[in-house]
Amino acid sequence: MSDFWLYFNIGLRHVLDINGYDHMLFLTALTVPYAFRQWRILLLLLTLFTIGHTMSLILSVYGIISIKPVIIEFLILVTILFAALYNFAKAGKSYKEENISVLAIGTLFFGIIHGLGFSNFFKNMIMAGNESKLLPLLEFALGIEAAQIIVVIAILILSWVIQNFFRVSRRDWVLVISAFISGVIVPMIAYSPIWSSTK
Repeated sequence: MSDFWLYFNIGLRHVLDINGYDHMLFLTALTVPYAFRQWRILLLLLTLFTIGHTMSLILSVYGIISIKPVIIEFLILVTILFAALYNFAKAGKSYKEENISVLAIGTLFFGIIHGLGFSNFFKNMIMAGNESKLLPLLEFALGIEAAQIIVVIAILILSWVIQNFFRVSRRDWVLVISAFISGVIVPMIAYSPIWSSTK
């Protein structure tokens, strides 16, 4: 049981740590257009994201796929920016009635990319020569999922407070948050190490 909590807590802290804000930004961009009453759509997107990153986490840790960390980190930034820009396009429209097939496919793909990022952290964390990686990997993944649920609930609560107590419209709230996320991510993309590594 102690081993379970060890890897679970590592996964939990990996997302909730302030240094892991890139993942929080993606979850924010994904969640901010929705309210508690639209939990079914949000649950679908989070499930697809979970499936994607769990699959790629397992495949990468076991050496079935391998991509340079600098490429993965760059792609993670791109997925965050894409999610924020998508919010600009959909702001003010009915998320309840939208056709979410494009967003669902995109979220699954984003999960795959983020899972590869988790795998780089996990492979650096796990002891070299550990005979069984599957159980610690699943415990680590459960910690990540728990952290994601915490972040999503916190965003939903904050959105509810802002929109109901401060009378900010959902459209304005989505635009402000998406603009903030874009403002953080664009410079990170511009100064990404990938540009120097391709020269």
